Amino acid sequence: MGDVTIKVLLVDDHQVVRRGLRTFLEIQPDIAVVGEAGDGAEGVELAESLRPDVVLMDVKMPGTDGIEALRMLKERGNPAKVLVVTSFTEHRTVVPALKAGAAGYVYKDVDPEALAGAIRSVHAGHVLLQPELAEALLSEDGSTRAPQGRGGTLTEREQEVLGLIADGRSNREIARALTLSEKTVKTHVSNILMKLDLQDRTQAALWAVRNGIKS
Repeated sequence: MGDVTIKVLLVDDHQVVRRGLRTFLEIQPDIAVVGEAGDGAEGVELAESLRPDVVLMDVKMPGTDGIEALRMLKERGNPAKVLVVTSFTEHRTVVPALKAGAAGYVYKDVDPEALAGAIRSVHAGHVLLQPELAEALLSEDGSTRAPQGRGGTLTEREQEVLGLIADGRSNREIARALTLSEKTVKTHVSNILMKLDLQDRTQAALWAVRNGIKS
């Protein structure tokens, strides 16, 4: 992993959960837990002051929940990647979380090593959208479906880039796959978001899944 240290903020209303997460994550050579919060509002404030790279955010919390905290972080322009923690029974909350700006989600019973891998993935710019639930989740929320023919406004290259975004590829990986510069990929991503009236690459991944665009 080199000398890169990923700074992580834990936001969960259960202290025992935070303690368990901290205990595991702190033995990872490239991950450092820089703070803990017991609710969404406190999490937003700590994200502003501590500037973590990744926020591990519970969804169901008293007071300010994870969805509202995500919206607040986005409104403030906080650059942290947010990895939402949910349970299978709460999967209906995943689409609102992704629309609010989450970079992905993991289940509460996730294997510890898989959790560390997910943190590394979102930090690297990946979108974590598990394929087995993507279509079921999207069928519950139609807001990411573009008007008829909207996808036709994308060039062939932009559709290739969009398909790779849906695969969870980072800009660097897309550049390597298509033999382009990262700067060119960033331009394509910006054009895709503008043409489809989407706010971020997470929404782009959702749009691509719903509209059958794959790499």
